[in-house]
Amino acid sequence: MTWSRAHLEQVAQGTQGTVLWDEPMSRHTSLRVGGPADLYLEPADIDDLQRVLEQLRSAGIPCLVIGGGYNLLVRDGGIRGCVVSLKGLDTLEPLPGARLDVGAGVTNQALTRFAAQQCLGGIEFLSAIPGSFGGALAMNAGAHGGETMQRVELLTTLRESGVLVRKRDELQYGYRFLKLEPGEIILGARLRLEPVERRLIEESIQEYIAKRGGQRVGFPNAGSFFKNPAGGSAWRLIDEAGLRGWMIGGAQVSEVHTNFLVNKGGALAADFLALAELIKSRVKETAGIELEEEVRIVGEG
Repeated sequence: MTWSRAHLEQVAQGTQGTVLWDEPMSRHTSLRVGGPADLYLEPADIDDLQRVLEQLRSAGIPCLVIGGGYNLLVRDGGIRGCVVSLKGLDTLEPLPGARLDVGAGVTNQALTRFAAQQCLGGIEFLSAIPGSFGGALAMNAGAHGGETMQRVELLTTLRESGVLVRKRDELQYGYRFLKLEPGEIILGARLRLEPVERRLIEESIQEYIAKRGGQRVGFPNAGSFFKNPAGGSAWRLIDEAGLRGWMIGGAQVSEVHTNFLVNKGGALAADFLALAELIKSRVKETAGIELEEEVRIVGEG
């Protein structure tokens, strides 16, 4: 089926949340680069999200679902079709038994602050990991021995067939990994935490933030740009290749952490792509290792 602007307008008219036309994705990604999306939507809730996705499928309109815009590089040509953001799924609800229902659109920082206010511990490590809770679930984010999936009691996702709720022992997950079906969207999760004195939780949060202080690079970035190769560290390979501080246009290999590529101001997606290719080529020459991007690269050139 060939879709048109008229099909997009029909989808937009039925949306209860935010509707933006020709929206620069640089406003919605942590790298602050990216061309315009034909249509950008933030559905108000799960029901609204389901309606939007069904309309997009029926019209044959391509759709990109995003969370907080971290770990994402959108090319300068932007995105044809529709971008659907999960920011509106930002519910935080305490439950009996030291549990929390958390929507995918909640930021990790908001989650850890709320848990501290409720005197619920066990998820403090997320305070130092940027991005949304949905993203943390999707990659089983963790730090210093803690992992997101360790605290999940129930995971709620959306498939074309409808909403699916599964217990943790029904899921396949591991180090920085959660198995989902193609097109499956994380809606949120129920966490089982532990009653802990708020003062102790706050101390843990500050400790985690301090430990990751070395990764505060001071400029817009997408976190680790490359995956660590087996038995090695991407940052070390990049450093040993002599690329610390190297720039192409407004994109730079961070002088603080060489696996972070940062936007020093006015960068284009093309600058980051060119810099990434230079890094891969130089590391291949110096170490014989082929680096692979960890960031997701989408859109048109």
